[in-house]
Amino acid sequence: MRTRTVGSAIRLALVGVGKIARDQHLPALARSNAFELVAAVNRDGPLTHVSTFTDIGSMLASGIQIDAVSLCTPPACRHELAREAIDSGLHVMLEKPPAATVAEVNDLEQRAQQRGRTLFTTWHSREAAGVAPAREWLSQRSIESVRVTWKEDIRVWHPGQHWILQAGGMGVFDPGINALSILTRILPGKLTVRSATLEFPSNWQSPIAAELAMSHGSARVDASFDFLYAGTPCWDIEVVTAQETLRLSEGGSRLYINETPCLAAADQEYSRLYQRFAELIATGSSDVDSSPLQLVADAFKLGHRQQSAAFHF
Repeated sequence: MRTRTVGSAIRLALVGVGKIARDQHLPALARSNAFELVAAVNRDGPLTHVSTFTDIGSMLASGIQIDAVSLCTPPACRHELAREAIDSGLHVMLEKPPAATVAEVNDLEQRAQQRGRTLFTTWHSREAAGVAPAREWLSQRSIESVRVTWKEDIRVWHPGQHWILQAGGMGVFDPGINALSILTRILPGKLTVRSATLEFPSNWQSPIAAELAMSHGSARVDASFDFLYAGTPCWDIEVVTAQETLRLSEGGSRLYINETPCLAAADQEYSRLYQRFAELIATGSSDVDSSPLQLVADAFKLGHRQQSAAFHF
């Protein structure tokens, strides 16, 4: 890998060009002055504007000058790809969830540190407009209870993405981990899973719905996740404090205090992620947080499993 000229754009390869990459990563990169998209790995055919490869090995062997990769593949294979990239001297940005297990994230963090590379485990919902103000507001208050309602239709938001319901795909926690990433950012203390109920379709290996009971100090935190919700999507977090109630809706983009609108802003989550990635590379640092993934792992470990009817896309 050739040394990058100081001040020049970071040469980036996008690995895995599925729905999230096309909907979010490619538009964010097109708006970014910090990155230049120079290559992609996509098994479903070439992108029209960059060199495209069918696997990361052939891309790395091609001689194309690359500084960093953004991994947008399903989480089950992300650890192996990230290891290969780090060992090749590349900085790595990981879509959420960053890997299939917390142990894999820890391994990548250690490997990146040993090789002096940047590793960024992204949680895009933390970049929603209302999250930082909610964190600041809650830091000055006593929290009494929290309620999460996270419901959407897999057939609408993830059409044909069978991997989500396969082993390692995390099922309803693929979107639900967005709520957990917000909770672990806005709440001042640690979250602990106390119990869980997980609903598995008879023909899949990951849950389609879940109920979590957690605690935050003495406060109870309840979360309801549904991946077959046919109504208007609901991505809400309500935090009751001793005096007032805060609500984040639409995935964190709208903030209410006692149902009074306080903030609403357009989606800039992925632009902010790439800005943060560029800052980390410039300072030679990493940003690694597996706490939302640990909550999912604890839910699987403690969860009571219920079987429901077979589900077909």
